[in-house]
Amino acid sequence: ITIDAGHGGLDPGAVRYNFKEKDITLLAAKELKQLLVKKGYRVYLTRDKDTFISLRKRRQIARAYKSDLFISLHVDSVKKKSTRGTSVYTLSDKASDKVTAMLAERENKVDLIAGIDIDRVDNEVFSILLDLQRRDTKNASSSFAEIYIQKIRKNGYRALKRPHRHAGFAVLKSPDIPSVLIELGFLSNPKDARYLSNKNSRIRVLKA
Repeated sequence: ITIDAGHGGLDPGAVRYNFKEKDITLLAAKELKQLLVKKGYRVYLTRDKDTFISLRKRRQIARAYKSDLFISLHVDSVKKKSTRGTSVYTLSDKASDKVTAMLAERENKVDLIAGIDIDRVDNEVFSILLDLQRRDTKNASSSFAEIYIQKIRKNGYRALKRPHRHAGFAVLKSPDIPSVLIELGFLSNPKDARYLSNKNSRIRVLKA
């Protein structure tokens, strides 16, 4: 599992009540890694300090570690202060189609499909194989998202009314690695901000 602490370095992310998203996500990523290692998983971080990493590089790190799952941790911020709770994003169909088109047209096609020599497959076949791979990855991502919401609610942690959402986040665009982006809560909400900035309460949602 590769855990991605959102933002970092010159990119602070959301900033409210003297809290910075990049700091909370880094703490959460390190704490989540410890929890998962104790359960027997091999866990890697895209960053373990306050440094800037491009979105594409974050995906490349997950691939380099041959990850079975990519989790990007974030903390949201909106104008409406009453909005609070967690949500999870998976890649939208529209974004996925663009990714497929882009990958299919690349001159040096990287072997994204295990056991297939892409250089010996024509564009049409490659597109079909990649679409199948992407569909399987999308289904696995969605399955994880649904399990996450079930576990969160079971453990009494607040989730948004529509907690499983879809968007074209760049970090979710790996066609071969199930990927989710988790918004742990809202820095714009005073209760969420206090909850997520406190280690003991933050560990509760990470354990779930």
